[in-house]
Amino acid sequence: MIKAIAIDDEPIALDIIKNYAAKVSFLQLDATFVNAFEAIEHLNKNEVDLLFLDIRMPDISGIDFYDSLVRKPILVFTTAYSEHAITGFEMEALDYLLKPFTFSRFLKTCNKAYDTLQSKRKTPTHIYIKDSHNIVKLDFDEILFIEATGNYMKYVLQTTEILARSTIKEVMEQLPSEVFQQVHRSFIVNLEKISKIERHQLSIASHVIPVSASYGNIIRKTVLL
Repeated sequence: MIKAIAIDDEPIALDIIKNYAAKVSFLQLDATFVNAFEAIEHLNKNEVDLLFLDIRMPDISGIDFYDSLVRKPILVFTTAYSEHAITGFEMEALDYLLKPFTFSRFLKTCNKAYDTLQSKRKTPTHIYIKDSHNIVKLDFDEILFIEATGNYMKYVLQTTEILARSTIKEVMEQLPSEVFQQVHRSFIVNLEKISKIERHQLSIASHVIPVSASYGNIIRKTVLL
């Protein structure tokens, strides 16, 4: 199910979206807003997968409003002005619905959103890293821990080690947080491989890895869940 909201300063435009959404079995339109600022609280408190957003509104443009969001749903612009199409493309909007749009055009957009969300929701089991001149596939289950060393990250596996040029922040963005946790400014560990946790260190296989005070409680709580 796709959870969506719509923001448009024209009530008639919102009524059209409501009527169309009611015909799409996998779309749940949770709320509509004529005032963009009133939508902020809903976006902060609720999971929203898809946002139908008008561009030209009296108090703030849809473009500026979307830029201000910390958590950004999939974006579909709805507008009567075709000159904004390039902006929509630059902002990586999923689609651009030019008013007045038909139900078939609306349904096509919803299908695109569904496919996009399905791809995002698939749990990854591996990553690809660049080792020298090669692209290497690493299954998460192979990785014991990862260590930052200079401008490189060292992936320590069951039987070998691989160096790849990256930062710890970039690596963390690629890894599922339910499996991997940063425990030190230089170390990321596979939670499923931890054999022992002590006050300032933990053990994985024959390796002893330092645990910073700021991460100590987090790692213990995570492992005990």
